[in-house]
Amino acid sequence: MSPETTWPVLSIIERRILGVLVEKAKTTPDVYPLSINSIVTGGNQKSNRDPLLSLTDLEVEDALPALQQKGLVTRITGGRVDRWRHNLYDVWKVSKVELAVITELLLRGAQTEGELRGRASRMEPIDDLDTLRGVLKPLAEHGLIVYLGPEGRRGTQLTHGFHTPKELEYLKANVRPEEPESMGAVHRPAPQSVHLETSLAEAREEIVALRTEVNGLRETLQTLQEQVAKLKEALGA
Repeated sequence: MSPETTWPVLSIIERRILGVLVEKAKTTPDVYPLSINSIVTGGNQKSNRDPLLSLTDLEVEDALPALQQKGLVTRITGGRVDRWRHNLYDVWKVSKVELAVITELLLRGAQTEGELRGRASRMEPIDDLDTLRGVLKPLAEHGLIVYLGPEGRRGTQLTHGFHTPKELEYLKANVRPEEPESMGAVHRPAPQSVHLETSLAEAREEIVALRTEVNGLRETLQTLQEQVAKLKEALGA
């Protein structure tokens, strides 16, 4: 099915800025809207980010006006420093869970449904894969996400809908191998192999859950660091 809407391409810095604004609004609302310094700090985090970036204040300052022209962010003035908030609920017409899903794709790029469910759940609860697929369907229909392989097949990856055509072509050509839909009798794995595959899948899910827990702890530390930075900013330190 062709998406109903074609969305403007976003640069990697623009994607990271939007991802950080949404993430912090959901996970650390007491420090939101964000100053440029906070956006840079969030964009350069080592956790929940792929690829890792080393953004500068100038790069973020240069990118924000373009996002503002697209109606995606708003500058908040009147304080000691200008702050920024996103307008994505209004522009993309999405729910809280839908925005959490898109945000994880903006922050980490292409991933499987299982990875996405575990990661997006740190911002909004997603009970299981069936729940996630119910969220993904309208997003795919509106072009906000793109499947890189057959929809609904285990291991199929998906990404956000703000890539250039060349980027999408590259992602589809380099996607991780998918599990075949069906297998002939000659190639059907033995029961022991099936058990091993199941055990490995369960282990991977446990690893994702542990990583999510660790990332939650890192988020708490990041929040404390941002609060300290905000206090220093208020004191003029």
